[in-house]
Order: sequence, then structure tokens, then C-alpha cells
Amino acid sequence: MSNRPVTVDDVAKHAGVSTGTVSRVINNAPHVSGKARAAVERAIDQLGYVPNKTAQSLAGQRRGSVVLAISSDDPGLFANLFFAQVVTGVNAVVEETDLELQLVLAASDRGRARLSRIFRARAADGVMLLALKENDPLSALAESSGVPVVHGGRSLDSEPRYYVDADNRGGAREAVEYLISSGRRRIATITGGQDQHVGVARYLGYREAVVLAGLDDSRVAHADFSEAGGAAAMTSLLDRSPDLDAVFVASDAMAAGALSVLAARGIAVPSDVAVVGFNDIVTAQHTTPALTTVRQPIDALGREMTRMLLRLIDGDTPTSLILPTSLVVRESA
Repeated sequence: MSNRPVTVDDVAKHAGVSTGTVSRVINNAPHVSGKARAAVERAIDQLGYVPNKTAQSLAGQRRGSVVLAISSDDPGLFANLFFAQVVTGVNAVVEETDLELQLVLAASDRGRARLSRIFRARAADGVMLLALKENDPLSALAESSGVPVVHGGRSLDSEPRYYVDADNRGGAREAVEYLISSGRRRIATITGGQDQHVGVARYLGYREAVVLAGLDDSRVAHADFSEAGGAAAMTSLLDRSPDLDAVFVASDAMAAGALSVLAARGIAVPSDVAVVGFNDIVTAQHTTPALTTVRQPIDALGREMTRMLLRLIDGDTPTSLILPTSLVVRESA
């Protein structure tokens, strides 16, 4: 049996926590749950770990971390300002703590393997998940990690225990009801991915509004939340339904693509076709014409996810949140 001194890493492994958690227990720092603190103290006693001044100094330099794992491996991900704004909100809260933020793009096998290594090395105190698809393996990987997990949005296959989401269905319904109230009757929609809860929820909000108004709900084109996808979907809609007089688009990025197609075909917005988007990213104010859209508090989504995760790390039991949306009327509708 080795006679080497017991290390912080040994204590972390024995206690089933990250090295950052051990460090915070040794230094009596915040963001340690009672359960984790007890496990570390028990491991210290059982292993006979004695933090001398040098060890305590080194331990004090070890910072715990939280992970933001996004189910995407798209190199152009952050061209979508939604994700950039979420990360900004997450980072704003993390900066107020002694934790570090790790960002992992984990849609591929390689990305998930990296995240698995982080968990096995006990190098994370908690994880936030974003952009999950139906039956996403990232969810099972995180939930089996033993660290606190908070979801940004919900998944189609199961309701996570802890999540922060926006009122996607209600926001979409409000947008379409606005179009109906302004006299539009041939209303189409461009949806986001139907393998994501957010895409399905916004599509259902559209359907509720048009069906309750006794209107045709068949003018539908599915896309992928990208500008290129929005352009392709708008082209398809115009080819199939040249008489449409409005379109609800499930993201501002797709709405920008739709506007470009309408302009190229000489269709005036909003007099011929009204357009409403969703998210209210910064560029919504700078499209031509400026985009009427549903505002969701994107920065707050990132902030509240992080606050919820910190409460879990501290041993609290927070309540999941659904953040309100609001319609922002500009020139496109």
C-alpha cells in the first residue's frame, strides 16, 4: 500500500464530489450543500487527510466549476444571437461566485465524451443543459453524473425536475392573435425543429390561435431555426400558398430569411404579407422593415438557470420557472 500523502483529489473521489467542492469545504467557502459538506468531512476523517498550510493554500487556488452544455456542434452556433445572449446571462451570474464556467458543445459523440470525462474527473459541481432534442443522450449523461442538473427549456420525451423556460406556446398564440386582430386571415407559419420542445410549443400556439378563429391551419413549413432555413421555408410557402397574407415565424433568425425572400419577390411587408418573429434578438430592430416579434427574456433565461443551479449546489430545492413573453410591435406587422 502506498505511503504517499492523501491529496485533495483522493478526498474528492472518496466523497463523490468535485475537487472544487473539497476546496470550498476546507476553506469554509459558500456554494456547498450540507450533504456534500458532510461527505467531504467524512472522507477527510476516513482517509486521515490533514490540510497543512501549503495544502490549504493550494486548495484555496482550486476553483469549482459549472458546465453549460449545449446540444449542438454547429460551428456557426453563436451567429445565432439567442445562444450568445444566454451565455452572457449565465456568465454574469457565475462571475459573482468563486466558480468557473465551462462551455461544452455536446451534440456529437466527441462532445459527449468530453463532458463524460469532466464528470468522471469530478471537475464540475453542476451542469446546465441547453437546446436538447427528443431522446437526447446528453440528458441521460447529465442526469447520471451525480451533479445537480438544470435544463434550459424542456424536452419532448420527459419533464425535467429543474428547468427554466419561456412561455413559448402562449407567446406564439399572442402573436397569431395579433395578426388575426389586424385583419389577416390566410396566416402561415414557419416552425422550428419539431424534435425540440420549443419548436413544437410555438407551432401549437399558432394552431390554437388559427383554429379557434376558424381559420385554415394548413399553411405550414418546417425549418431549423436558422436564417437559411427560414428563407427556404418562405420560398416553399409562397410556391404552395401565394395568397397568404401573414406569416408567424418561430424565430427572428428565420424571420430575417423570410423577409429576404419576400423582398426578392417584390412582396411588400406588411401591406401584402405581415411578418412576426420570436425572441426579439438585437437584429430584430435592424431588419427591413423592423421586425414585429415576441420578446422572451433571453438574458434572464441564462441568469435564472444559473441561479437555480447555484441553489441546487447549495442544497436548496428550487422551483422550476416559466418566464413570461410579450409582443413587440414594429413595422413588419
